[in-house]
Amino acid sequence: MSFTRRLLATGLLLGGTAFLPAAAQAQGNLVVYCSVQEEWCRPMMQAFERATGVRVAMTRRSSGETMTQIRAEATNPRGDIWWGGTGDPHMQAAEENLTLEYRSPRLSELHDWAVRQAEQTQFRTVGIYAGALGYSYNVTELNRRRIAAPRCWADLAKPEFRGEIQVADPNTSGTAYTMLATLLQVMGEEPAFTYLRALHRNVNQYTRSGAAPARAAATGETLVGITFLHDAVTQKIAGAPVEIVAPCEGTGYEIGSMSIIRGARNLDNARRFYDWALSPEAQNIAGQANSYQLPSNRNSAIPPQAPRFENIRLIDYDFARWGSAAERTRVITRWEREVRAGSR
Repeated sequence: MSFTRRLLATGLLLGGTAFLPAAAQAQGNLVVYCSVQEEWCRPMMQAFERATGVRVAMTRRSSGETMTQIRAEATNPRGDIWWGGTGDPHMQAAEENLTLEYRSPRLSELHDWAVRQAEQTQFRTVGIYAGALGYSYNVTELNRRRIAAPRCWADLAKPEFRGEIQVADPNTSGTAYTMLATLLQVMGEEPAFTYLRALHRNVNQYTRSGAAPARAAATGETLVGITFLHDAVTQKIAGAPVEIVAPCEGTGYEIGSMSIIRGARNLDNARRFYDWALSPEAQNIAGQANSYQLPSNRNSAIPPQAPRFENIRLIDYDFARWGSAAERTRVITRWEREVRAGSR
């Protein structure tokens, strides 16, 4: 099929990244909502097409945006499967009955943390990778400003970082919501919101994408970018003058997840993709795509550049509590009222 004819066949353009069919009911199709970086989404979909012959229509959006889209489409789902993005919104989708139970035959191959993610949601989502939260800073710009290198969360609230920090917006980014939930668990809620108000004075932009601050720090657009550590590793390996920090007080982590959307029109192919995406062959594509998370299948290769959990002071992140719809709504609402609306 020519490119032009395929465009006509697949119809609606979303976000400039994918074409979704108006009715994806024909055998051999699959509609995937992808919430990792574009550079990883595309080779995953291409590899699945090659392995199975199934035609994939993919759109890439952040996990917060995808959750909003799935909720909006609940009465007329367009997507079949949601692959990637932080686990908290996947757990929220499960709680809201927006996703389906599925027990893959590959569950026995997965790390305990991935299986726990599935068990906590009655098998409506599953862990596919994990990554710790932290930040990176531009060494060249730090030295030029003669600022001491930050090592802790507390350092980022210091006056010398005024207007020098980027972080995503928790309304659209699972990364940013993980930061909120992490700080509340590390510090306690009231001290955490005191800290967040101080940090707000130092933030120059709240981005839509969770990985964008790492790119901004890499180019010197901002001095510090708060992201998952693996996003900063990608920039450093590409040659950016950045240092990567796992904060001294301790930090949280994500379990990137995968869920089948309730009402999927291509349910058999969604299950087929689900099983394939849990295989070592599929998970090894991450390293080839310069994505450095820890894979969930015990037999998958761990990229040598991936930040290792044993080298990071991790908190006992409470995924069940902070992944609930009520808690997520409460925390983001308070952040909007007390932090985002505040003056700088």
